[in-house]
Amino acid sequence: MTQLDSARKGQITDEMEKVAKEENIDIQKLIKQLSKGYITIPRNINGKSVPKGIGKGLTTKINANVGSSSEIENIETEVEKAIVAVKYGADAVMDLSTGSHLKEIRKEIMQAINVPIGTVPIYEAAVEASEEKGAVIHMDEDHMFNAIINQAKEGVDFMTIHSGITMDTVEKIKNSERIMGIVSRGGAFLAAWILQNEEENPLYKNYDYLLEIAHEYDVTLSLGDGLRPGCLADASDIPQIQELIILGQLVERAREAGVQVMVEGPGHVPLDQIEANMKIQKTICKGAPFYVLGPIVTDLAPGYDHITSAIGGAIAASSGADFLCYVTPREHLAIPDVKAVKEGVIASKIAAQAADVAKGIRSAWDSELQMAKARRCFDWKKQFELAFDHETPRKYRESTPTRGDMCTMCGEFCALRIVRDNLG
Repeated sequence: MTQLDSARKGQITDEMEKVAKEENIDIQKLIKQLSKGYITIPRNINGKSVPKGIGKGLTTKINANVGSSSEIENIETEVEKAIVAVKYGADAVMDLSTGSHLKEIRKEIMQAINVPIGTVPIYEAAVEASEEKGAVIHMDEDHMFNAIINQAKEGVDFMTIHSGITMDTVEKIKNSERIMGIVSRGGAFLAAWILQNEEENPLYKNYDYLLEIAHEYDVTLSLGDGLRPGCLADASDIPQIQELIILGQLVERAREAGVQVMVEGPGHVPLDQIEANMKIQKTICKGAPFYVLGPIVTDLAPGYDHITSAIGGAIAASSGADFLCYVTPREHLAIPDVKAVKEGVIASKIAAQAADVAKGIRSAWDSELQMAKARRCFDWKKQFELAFDHETPRKYRESTPTRGDMCTMCGEFCALRIVRDNLG
């Protein structure tokens, strides 16, 4: 029985109790939102992760992507990246490995961390087809569903599934005026497969079978945005919205089957379109939790896309997004290293916190008030404890000599010191 099934029957699970306690909300309110599909708790029945709630009324969660590529593959490095991501506040980690040892990497990551684990099973199917048959386009349905079943058995908590890529949407994008075309790797795999085989996407055609698998293991489906915009000029175009309409229909079918589901979203989006995108998704997808990559708000900042995405993420989350996928400084340039993972997580945490403050989340405001009081009292230790990054601010303060409890920015002309010493 899934978390959704239990919620609809009014049964309180251990996972619900833990989420309600962490979020400091009434458990009956949580159950109500779960039963409607507005909240998900990604937790495979075979998993060992600490449950996290994602959705309406909860704190904004963030995900960190790790994983090897066909060019660089090092198990120890990927495990270290996953550990660092969790250390700095990632609520979930997705393994997006596409190297030949992707199974070993996934196993090691799952043993090393205790947050919910996500994957994109089509990657494994594509790698196996490439190794066995020479090309991704030679995947068959068995490759796709075997990867999903095997990962479900292993305990993967949520999976990105590109069921919105169909023969019809692929044809429409061929005739569209998009500049970047398809930038989703999973979306590109399936679009190429559809064109090569002249058959419907098996993950769409056999969606009911997919739901049976997800229900058996309580895998949360994260319906992938295979047609997300890859540049600002492509944002909010017809292919993106057409796919979203399909995903909205698939959300309802998943809920009817008792399967937890969330929806993935753009991408590269101008600032003035972000709020509208969030509202459209929430309407079309009937309030399903929204999981966004960024959004990136300018295409002119390679090397700094953790910042461009944090700007977009803050706006997206304050406008309704529930789950932010981090972006690292190496986005579009190279596979992220450990340092880039840390920077990406912290940037995303900043965005999530800013949004939660805007939404009036009590725990977010409590942290802000604690920091304000620590600053007023020159309690540097407390400030470092509250900071998302505990080490860097301490290093900055210790890098230059100081007198007493002040810092070197203002010295004896510190406003706080003057007020404290003269006004009490």
